[in-house]
Amino acid sequence: MPTDAQAERSLQLALAAARTAYDNHGHEIIVLDMRGESPLFDYFVIATGTSRRQLHAMSEEIDRLLEDDLGDTRMGIEGYSESHWILLDYGTVVIHLFDEPTRSYYSLESLWSNATRITLPWAEQETNHADAKEGNAYRIAPREP
Repeated sequence: MPTDAQAERSLQLALAAARTAYDNHGHEIIVLDMRGESPLFDYFVIATGTSRRQLHAMSEEIDRLLEDDLGDTRMGIEGYSESHWILLDYGTVVIHLFDEPTRSYYSLESLWSNATRITLPWAEQETNHADAKEGNAYRIAPREP
């Protein structure tokens, strides 16, 4: 079981990867807390891209951020050449970048359906803004730190 500091660091990396995928126009982005499901890693980040170029951009930007800005080291990468499913292994955080057909086929979120989904702060804020524009009731989202 990871220490509180290790778990917090893993969450920081997972959220940074998810936000980077979002900033690079990834969609259907989810973060799964895997700590209760597997002793091998703490979080999965899953995102979908619409083209090979987009999947590469997401992968490269996630690597840049996690390695250069956050000082972490990638342990492995799979699928970059084929670009249907790129897997970035950061030890405690595993990032899965899919094209749409491959994500649908493997359906990792269904396979790991017992894992807790982490709320993405920016996604909640966007939902709130969209609800306000539509005239629906909305919640005030927490501010980002």
